Amino acid sequence: MAAALGAGSGSAGPPGLPNSVPGHVALPAVAVWEWQDEFGRWRPYRGSVCSFIEQALQAPAQKGRRSGPGLASSSIPLGQADAMLAPYVIDIPSLVQFRQDTGTMRSVRRHLFAQDSAAGQGIVWEWQNDEGGWSPYEMKVCVFLEQAFTHGLQHVDLSSLGYNYDIDFVSLVQTNKTSRFRRGIQRRMDTPYPVTTASGPLHMAVACSCQQCLLNSGTGPITTRYRHSMINLPSSSAVPQVSSRTAALSSSGLGFVPYNKPTLSGARSTPRLNTQSAWALPQSVGAGGPSPGLSASNGVSVQNLPVEMPKPSKVNQALAGWWKSLIASMMDTVTVTPSEPEQVVRKYLEELRGAPADEDCMICMEKLASPSGYSDACEGKKIKPEAVGQLTKCQHAFHLLCVLAMYANGNQDGSLQCPSCKTIYGEKTGTQPKGKMEVSTFTQSLPGHQDCGTIQIVYSISRGIQGPEHPNPGMPYTARGFPRYCYLPDNEKGRKVLDLLRVAWKRRLIFTVGTSSTTGESNTVVWNEIHHKTEMDTNLSGHGYPDPNYLDNVLAELAAQGVTEACLRQ
Repeated sequence: MAAALGAGSGSAGPPGLPNSVPGHVALPAVAVWEWQDEFGRWRPYRGSVCSFIEQALQAPAQKGRRSGPGLASSSIPLGQADAMLAPYVIDIPSLVQFRQDTGTMRSVRRHLFAQDSAAGQGIVWEWQNDEGGWSPYEMKVCVFLEQAFTHGLQHVDLSSLGYNYDIDFVSLVQTNKTSRFRRGIQRRMDTPYPVTTASGPLHMAVACSCQQCLLNSGTGPITTRYRHSMINLPSSSAVPQVSSRTAALSSSGLGFVPYNKPTLSGARSTPRLNTQSAWALPQSVGAGGPSPGLSASNGVSVQNLPVEMPKPSKVNQALAGWWKSLIASMMDTVTVTPSEPEQVVRKYLEELRGAPADEDCMICMEKLASPSGYSDACEGKKIKPEAVGQLTKCQHAFHLLCVLAMYANGNQDGSLQCPSCKTIYGEKTGTQPKGKMEVSTFTQSLPGHQDCGTIQIVYSISRGIQGPEHPNPGMPYTARGFPRYCYLPDNEKGRKVLDLLRVAWKRRLIFTVGTSSTTGESNTVVWNEIHHKTEMDTNLSGHGYPDPNYLDNVLAELAAQGVTEACLRQ
């Protein structure tokens, strides 16, 4: 049955780009872009978002665009296609989705499917999560299910696609073959995916040997964002869907969406895309400069696509700073008093006498020997456009004016984060609403930690009104699923994690206000990139124990937010 139902995708780039395969005839196909979640599963972007990505890749160079060494990055801001994706940028040469407010990076891929497949018709198959919302299968599964459905089959087995599930088309139910747990499924019509041209054999849904699948076998690499139990590795024959009841996950068809970050003005040399996103994620280029079309490691060739952002409002920034101080004074959390932006920049960067001749500024992508690309959009009282500074710890160099523009469009909490290596300078704070964190212990052991008792953390947050640091100041926000119960082993490492979670709570880093990745509800309290175990056992969902890697993983996540053991000595 698998062979009979094969259909799918290929790896050819957009029309007109240098990636044709000799000996193959160009065929019409549809392009689907997907991002990889922390469990190694691929999640398709919606058809409208994929259309925007394809259009951006094919966009001709605009008049006046600078050529040669120092070209701006091949980055695509997703906020212009969907406002809910404003924090996200896709960097094409590295095939990475970059979330600008947290620095989280996830792999992305492009597959070509037959024009008459589910993708070409805009048909999406979805499974029901624990909160009653719907999550899409990866597109190769959608294609497989649609073919089986249209052939009149009543049951199919997804094990050939790496999933431990049986599908019943009569009752529209998915059954886990190990646990026998059942979920509803549905077939939904959406925007068809964009038409393009495939040169070469199309990818088959099952047992595929096309170019892209040979280069990206399985479900993809296990990245540093991999979390929770080893049973969820992409190489596993069973890849369960994740319970979305209480765990801090960033996995949905839209990606995790916190809120629309304030915009950052762009460089002079970049064409206007009118995006709401912050700065684009650039790539350094060698002395020879990039070619007009960059070829990624999986055979996708693209054109360089720089980004320019609209100029921020100084009035709005001033009001936001004033309101932030007022709100902080009314809350039982500790917030760093905002500092004068130029003072913060001077505090963490040392001005260089001579700028490196052949090095680019990663923020504006202008040469460091040239004036800042943000000189037309950002003014400094004492910082000149040509001034270059070096961060004191990591030694990465940028235009001082670029760093000033970056800081002025963030939380302005007195901290900086290096755009290159993500090193944090100062004390990073978040946007977590007012609430309570309570801790208790009991003697029952967690699976995998039979030598100690258990720490229970209870987070309580009530609904309220959004402050100036939230997506929609003055509007109400909801707080679903509270109180939330989380568990740690009561041993030395577990207590260390607890102490650091207390620091993160005090700095407002555990939760934020945004859009739920499972229900799609906006203006609600959501987890914020620090994963918690919300079940004591039954780790089929990935949110329970045993999990020998969890404590090390959460320590790494806390460190990425600037919460380390050094904080406990202060």
